[in-house]
Amino acid sequence: MSPFPYRLVATDLDGTLLRADESVSVRTRDALAAVTEAGAAHIVVTGRAVPWTRHILDDLGYDGIAVCGQGAQVYHAGEHRLLTSLTLDRQLAGLALSKIEAEVGPLALAASRDGLEGEVLMGPGYRVHPGPLPYVPYEDPAELWAAPLTKLYIQHPTLSDDELTRAARATVGGLVDVVMAGPGVVEILPLGLSKATGLSLAARRLGVKAAETIAFGDMPNDIPMFGWAAHGVAMGNAHAELRAVADEVTTSNEEDGIAVVLERLLSV
Repeated sequence: MSPFPYRLVATDLDGTLLRADESVSVRTRDALAAVTEAGAAHIVVTGRAVPWTRHILDDLGYDGIAVCGQGAQVYHAGEHRLLTSLTLDRQLAGLALSKIEAEVGPLALAASRDGLEGEVLMGPGYRVHPGPLPYVPYEDPAELWAAPLTKLYIQHPTLSDDELTRAARATVGGLVDVVMAGPGVVEILPLGLSKATGLSLAARRLGVKAAETIAFGDMPNDIPMFGWAAHGVAMGNAHAELRAVADEVTTSNEEDGIAVVLERLLSV
């Protein structure tokens, strides 16, 4: 086996490592196993908070460090504990929401609470993606602000995800960060937080540098991670904004795009 040219392989989950049914193919599992045998580490870097990520990591037999919540949480999967956690200033978030709604009209809201067992709250009108991920509906707006949050989710009745992201970012860009993380998923985050900040913290713990990292992703929230890593690989199903800044584009998540690249690098 040839030496693998990177010491760290960073992968997003949804639309990247995971197929539509939330499984990871045997081919991709084997490619990641070969990479770790060659001396590199694999790290998951996802927008999902820990409670929505833990079951996937457990299924993979993943016992290392993962970056969750768009970089807000660094999580030790083997020990089931948070190493770091950054919360959203609720006063700033409330101000940002009022400014965005003054610009585009009423929004449907959801929120991710902090912690290993942090609940995801869903407000009236928020469109939930079908699937097994648990959430708690709420009616009283006060419930949204009753405990520390890692992020807010916003939806608009008529604006597209890209339109809402652009409008929100233009309105409150100096207060909070706004990212589009997937279909129907526009998020409000602490200012300066990104997958890159979380990944850099995790990499430091692993003793790995940005210049030794290859990253895989599919959405605009992966752009900072691509900017940090030495090599960014967009999936074939990736958003146009990410494809535009990627070093290369592989096949889709349904076509083992991660494995295609890793196998090539292992054979060089």
